[in-house]
Amino acid sequence: MLNRRTLLGAAAGALAAPSLVRAQDLPGVTASELRIGNTMPYSGPASAYGSIGRSHQHFFRMINDQGGIAGRKINFITYDDGYSPPKTVEQTRRLVEQDRVAFLFNPLGTASNSAILRYVNQRKVPHLFLSTGADKWGNYQDTPWTIGWQPSYRTEAQIYMKHMLEQKPNAKLALLYQNDDFGKDYLTGVKDILGSRFDSMVKVVSYEATDPTIDSQVVSLQASGADTLLTAATPKFAAQAIRRVADLGWKPLHYLTNVSISVGTVMEPAGAERGIGIITSAYLKDPTDPGWANDAGMNQWRAFMQKYIPDGDMKDGSFPFAFGVATTLMQVLKQCEGNFARENIMRQVASIKDLEVPTLIPGIRVNTAPDNFHPIRHMQLQKWTGTTWERFGSVIEGAKV
Repeated sequence: MLNRRTLLGAAAGALAAPSLVRAQDLPGVTASELRIGNTMPYSGPASAYGSIGRSHQHFFRMINDQGGIAGRKINFITYDDGYSPPKTVEQTRRLVEQDRVAFLFNPLGTASNSAILRYVNQRKVPHLFLSTGADKWGNYQDTPWTIGWQPSYRTEAQIYMKHMLEQKPNAKLALLYQNDDFGKDYLTGVKDILGSRFDSMVKVVSYEATDPTIDSQVVSLQASGADTLLTAATPKFAAQAIRRVADLGWKPLHYLTNVSISVGTVMEPAGAERGIGIITSAYLKDPTDPGWANDAGMNQWRAFMQKYIPDGDMKDGSFPFAFGVATTLMQVLKQCEGNFARENIMRQVASIKDLEVPTLIPGIRVNTAPDNFHPIRHMQLQKWTGTTWERFGSVIEGAKV
């Protein structure tokens, strides 16, 4: 039982000196509060993703309006890291050491999360459902306190390559990727499928997240004679690539990473007509797809948006993503049954069984186990029509490697 002095000290967050807090007290947990930490690029080159953090703030407000979880209100503390790994480190240390959050939830960015990976695992801080599809977040052996959520980029690239070889067995592929762990997962996934054919079939060009444009890279790839393009870029650069490809009159079979397919933040800014025919993959329901107009899960999401984020862009796919991952977290917290010790949180994270999430495509469910830290493994291909993403084919899984 926590005494009054300890409760007041814990509630003070940054003012609580670690030496005053008893060792058996649970970080981020009081009789009335559960503190959750997050970093998000509200500014910088990936600021389009800021709507994810905004959604989380209102989602937890909704949970609190409904009475919270296990008698506690959620205190969601989110800081801007500008998509800069050094800033992520600074803000994460602030969350863990000053705010004393119980765990980290959905921090965004491959490079950003890579920068804190060792720190959070050494401190044994749950690092949950990262907003990045890097394949390494499933490495439960070496980083047992870290888990992703969305399908891995490597799996996604494998799926594109399988489709490419069906459509164009002798394709000449141009691969444009961000030069970090995010982009390099696509490179690995392409190599998984093409194997010894990689060197003869693929022209590779990278860019840095700090580059102002990727125009020169696109021109270089077109000049290679490629008839197929895979763009592994964050929203700002994805929109640039779509525009530049169209302006050059280049008409490759174009695959686009699913983290940059938001209608509101990528396709429309690029020019909706410029991207017609682009192929991507989906695990989430697209809010612009008329097929979900009367879908019960999407109606649940729309009701949330109408009440809590009425000015939110209903075409921004980041909002259904945020709703889905936050729903998954709530399942974990319910399974904890009021025991928010970090070890128990991780036990529950690793025991999710066939969870249906309102914003996931039917047939795609969340599953985890002590030896499975890849919660979502299936996807469906879809094509840009000029107004929406149109799904085709069946739900498929990447290669086993």
